[in-house]
Amino acid sequence: MKLKELIESLDPNPLRKNKEPLAFSRLDPVWMDVRELQIDSRQVLPGDIFVAMKGTRFDSHGELASVCGREPAAVVVESRAQVPATYKGVVLEVPSSRRALAQLAARYNADPSLSLFCFGVTGTNGKTSCTYLMEKILSALHMPTGIIGTIQHKLRDHVWPTEATTPGPIELQKRIAEMKDAGAKALAMEVSSHALDQFRADGIHFNAVMFTNLTRDHLDYHQTMDAYFAAKQRLFTDLMWDSRKGPLVAAVNGDGPWGRRLKVAFPAEVITYGQTKDVDFYARITEMSFRETKFELQTHLGNFKAAIPLCGRYNVDNAVGCVASALALGIPPNVSLAALESFAGVPGRLQMVPNNRGVHVFVDYAHSPDALENVLGALRQVRTDAKADAKITTVFGCGGDRDKGKRPLMAGVAETFSDRVIVTSDNPRTEDAGQIVREIEAGFKTQGPRESILDRREAIAAALRGAGPGDVVLIAGKGHEDYQIIGTEKRHFSDYETAQELLR
Repeated sequence: MKLKELIESLDPNPLRKNKEPLAFSRLDPVWMDVRELQIDSRQVLPGDIFVAMKGTRFDSHGELASVCGREPAAVVVESRAQVPATYKGVVLEVPSSRRALAQLAARYNADPSLSLFCFGVTGTNGKTSCTYLMEKILSALHMPTGIIGTIQHKLRDHVWPTEATTPGPIELQKRIAEMKDAGAKALAMEVSSHALDQFRADGIHFNAVMFTNLTRDHLDYHQTMDAYFAAKQRLFTDLMWDSRKGPLVAAVNGDGPWGRRLKVAFPAEVITYGQTKDVDFYARITEMSFRETKFELQTHLGNFKAAIPLCGRYNVDNAVGCVASALALGIPPNVSLAALESFAGVPGRLQMVPNNRGVHVFVDYAHSPDALENVLGALRQVRTDAKADAKITTVFGCGGDRDKGKRPLMAGVAETFSDRVIVTSDNPRTEDAGQIVREIEAGFKTQGPRESILDRREAIAAALRGAGPGDVVLIAGKGHEDYQIIGTEKRHFSDYETAQELLR
């Protein structure tokens, strides 16, 4: 691809001083063929575009002298100050290198999102489930749907491993292009607050976006709830405004205060959903068990009876939000709801571990106070209906090098909704696991049945030993993860596999 084509994708454009088209002579270096986009100064070769970025620990503008000596076709900078005067390539000075990188990556891959129906979901909890729910709806209509999110990147049976919920722009746009080339007709994508704050998803043209909720998490990064919310809101303002699609739909959970505050760019149609009567898509639960929830859905398009093979009020919210989002493609609610009747669930999201002991064992990713309360609230309601004296045991820990303020809050939730609590190690990373446990324990208000067992396997074993027929065991925090991070080492460990083995 010519450098000129990539330059023209930038908005604001650093070379355009007015609204006139860009004009170049045939000898101008913008006619060069671009080899690759680079953010790693060590990887730069002749013909590349190097994007210099400022991070919390490192500013690659300081590498421009050595980078320019490798003859890249262009450098993208937020300041020309460190570009050598001898550099003969194109210098693109932009307000935000991160946003420019996202735009360049999209154009370099021929804007793959323009060829797909694109659904993006953000919120503290529920993002992963919503991408799988949307995949189920669209696949039922013979629209192969790629998923990009926390668990994996997948299209049909093909899986790409991933390290981040929303990868960087270069990898992200490449992955979307690969999915399109492999036959995808749609994309269901988790859009994290980190990704929105760092402009990773800019350059994706969404048809439908969804806001699930906002509760305490990631404050080690965002510092305040208002900053956390502002990052989430970019999906509904900046990215909706930039989308070249139509019609646009924004499905917003209207039950909470943050959803009611959310601003959405015109001309997107806003559809509120939830379980309070003043929303557009109102769900009323009529029956719930460990394996199924039945509800009635009232909308301006009619009223519908529905059943999803999932447990919990929050899963009804997730399903209804996806049904509302599907209207961007003209899919009526009854069609979406029919597709979800055979939904297979999501790995590590209230995933039941089969056994012949009669114990209801679940593995869930809940790692914030609100997520844990949602899951335990659902299990508590259902266990009472199933067996009046059933006991709930919760096994959980908190990740190291993350928001410390939520640790005692998690303890408060666990003791409120459980009959027995076992605190254990999660991913301690570079923190002392024992210290993390002590900070969790500080949140307990009562002297109820609880213990601390640092070894996660032993903690799970203790929970299962103490559970009888009809009792419930929730193993929370890691969900689908098949590893534990201790120090800087990633070791294989799966809550699901461990529980399976111990239950044999």
